[in-house]
Amino acid sequence: MSDIAFRIRNVGNVLFEGLTILVQMVSPREVSTQPTNTDKTLVAAALNGNGNAFGKIIEQYQTTISNQMKRFTRDQGTLEELVHDVFVEAYFSLKSYRASAPLIHWLRKIAVRVGYRYWKRSSRRSEQVIQLSNLIERIDHHEKQSDRFSSDAAEMLQTLLELLSERDRLVLTLIYWDGCTIAEAAKLSGWSQTMVKVQAYRARKRLQKMIEESSK
Repeated sequence: MSDIAFRIRNVGNVLFEGLTILVQMVSPREVSTQPTNTDKTLVAAALNGNGNAFGKIIEQYQTTISNQMKRFTRDQGTLEELVHDVFVEAYFSLKSYRASAPLIHWLRKIAVRVGYRYWKRSSRRSEQVIQLSNLIERIDHHEKQSDRFSSDAAEMLQTLLELLSERDRLVLTLIYWDGCTIAEAAKLSGWSQTMVKVQAYRARKRLQKMIEESSK
């Protein structure tokens, strides 16, 4: 097997083994499991017609949601539209928030739905396996520039995931990019834990098959 073919086959290892470290560097996860008093106060005020209260919710969580939506697009214009869609859907669904968990957890669940719908609408699945070779070259280049690697690795990862179907992309994004557990991924996606496990297994197999076929 040629050196480039060997490296292409190892893209899967770059994705599955190195991604957790990347996530820890660029997007710390929330650890609280209880809603804050501020969450409860702002939601109650917004439900009573206080527009400023919902504006404060947006101000407080816009950055987190924006980072979440970068999993679904790297285009700035599209990113802004998706973030807007998340908060619009949150506004009209606010009555369904039960305050059993932090508000940001509820918002992230909406964000996953919005992002998944965007993937289904755009249908930007690529058939050009040459992208994998280009990806290897970019990884080689940016590994030598560690100060830029985190940002560029996220873009490289998204390029690789675009080769998969929307369901495959979603489960791998949640587990390997967001670092969710099976239970957390199930809650965010609305699937059962069994479905998440099966989908993740099949997605990994399909991705590995693409990588192996590209090296032949």
